[in-house]
Amino acid sequence: MKRVIMAVPGFTLGAFILLLLVSSVANYPNGKVTKSCRGMIPKHGQTPQSDPACHISVSQMTFRPGDQIKVTLSGPPFKGFLLEARDAENLSGPPIGSFTLIDSQVSQLLTCEDIQGSAVSHTSPSKKTEIKVYWNAPSSAPNHIKFLATVVEKYKIYWVKIPGPIISQPNVLPFTTPKATIAPMPTLPPVSHLTKSFNASDCGNKKFCIRSPLNCDPEKELACVFLSFTRDAKSVMVEMSGPSKGYLSFAFSHDRWMGDDDAYVCILEDQTVHIQPSHLTGRSHPVMDSRDPLEDMAWRLVDGVMQCSFRRNITLPGVKNRFDLNASYYIFLADGAADDGQIHKHSQQPLITYEKYNVTGYPENIGGSHSLLLLKVHGALMFVAWMTTVSVGVLIARFFKPVWSKALFGDAAWFQVHRMLMLTTSALTFIAFLLPFIYRGGWNWHAGYHPYLGCIVMILAVLQLLSAAFRPPLHDPRRQMFNWTHWSMGTAARIIAVAAMFLGMDLPGLNLPGPWKTYAMIGFVAWHVGTEIVLEVHTYRLSRKVEILDDDRIQILQSFTAAEAEGYAFKKAVLAIYVCGNLTFLTMFLSAINHL
Repeated sequence: MKRVIMAVPGFTLGAFILLLLVSSVANYPNGKVTKSCRGMIPKHGQTPQSDPACHISVSQMTFRPGDQIKVTLSGPPFKGFLLEARDAENLSGPPIGSFTLIDSQVSQLLTCEDIQGSAVSHTSPSKKTEIKVYWNAPSSAPNHIKFLATVVEKYKIYWVKIPGPIISQPNVLPFTTPKATIAPMPTLPPVSHLTKSFNASDCGNKKFCIRSPLNCDPEKELACVFLSFTRDAKSVMVEMSGPSKGYLSFAFSHDRWMGDDDAYVCILEDQTVHIQPSHLTGRSHPVMDSRDPLEDMAWRLVDGVMQCSFRRNITLPGVKNRFDLNASYYIFLADGAADDGQIHKHSQQPLITYEKYNVTGYPENIGGSHSLLLLKVHGALMFVAWMTTVSVGVLIARFFKPVWSKALFGDAAWFQVHRMLMLTTSALTFIAFLLPFIYRGGWNWHAGYHPYLGCIVMILAVLQLLSAAFRPPLHDPRRQMFNWTHWSMGTAARIIAVAAMFLGMDLPGLNLPGPWKTYAMIGFVAWHVGTEIVLEVHTYRLSRKVEILDDDRIQILQSFTAAEAEGYAFKKAVLAIYVCGNLTFLTMFLSAINHL
């Protein structure tokens, strides 16, 4: 029963840590918009609205250094805002003065241009209609101050630098607004509607195609994820298709990790698809860029499948964040949810090509994987080690000493089998332990608790080998301490390994599909614990059965011999059934890994 007690915390720990890893990505819903202080422009990649719906009012039109002026921003419901005071004669300069909050539940202070409290923003994306704050006039204030506000109604609808009233110090010349030429509003490139589905007929002939599953056809299969590039003299026509309720995207990358990539996103909003170039800076939300480099944009929505296409030049000199397409890159394909035009973190690891490709070179027909080979091998080796070899080795050491007590190569057969299985476990663990470091080129800071638990398992596996190498003789006084230490470290390693596997299954690098994986892992734990309980109960009943029945020693010997034979046969049958079940669970996980 001790082993049952030890196994339950393993599952509890795994489930608890798994819950800690749930997270989501959003675009500054908490108002921490310090990066937008200078330009006051949201990083949404959209064109701002021209006629502001909100307005700014102040409690007085004149001020002296040290005065507090009440400033009110009001209008129809809005989600986010950024409020600053600027020198009216130099609106592109730094913010002036500082603010004092009136309601800290809806507004917060920001530090812009190293001036503490020089701007105010929202604290949450909840809708609001009025914000009131105090502006504190500094001792070195300029003669005229103008208040500016950026207001976000929703992700794609916002106003930048809404002008507020100008307040002035007393006894200064009135402020005069210089005549300015009105720049025309930027126009968006035209977008048309696709009349028919993409097809894969020219893949490998005229088109460079990436497909998942390999060789699928978007015209015939709804689940087909498809990306193609068709080159002409100076430009490339891009077609992308796949099932999505939010967005589809692809990116060119110099390596297999997110960051410093040239990306393109097709976003669904109000039954319309918006095609948007963007760039990635690290493992963060993509920054939307201007659509000017894109031409011939078109889209289509049918039966839950999103399709979009556009044309761009192979080289775009002077256009920031756009890669030249006459070089080789890894290509990422991802999809996920979107809300009001704002995209969220992709639901699974992106599909990544196996190597770098030049999409403007010779047309090819390729695939990719949601999990790279090194990570697949890492997961497979860990499953083999901690679901099979270690589990069978523990059962043999605990219950099969009298069954296989005959000598084999100088030691008892049970010990030789146990040692071989444990050495195999340690070897597989060591190889699997190295693979993520080889893949990442160092430590992965984005994998949660999984790598830490993996390190603990590796340390315990090494300590087990060292302690076994210096095992005291059978009748040595230290043997009992060794037995308890060996059992404790082994049990701890198994519990932590199970917790690490629970967490590892949901990491983006592996991310086994569907909820079945959690139920299957729970089933494996229950299968192993149940087998140990059956063997523990059987061992106890066998020991009771061979107790002294009377004083006849011959009858005792006969009873013991018969019970022993019966008990050994039962244990062998249980072990055979256990190994078959164990291999079934292992096959399920290895098959899922192979199909990623």
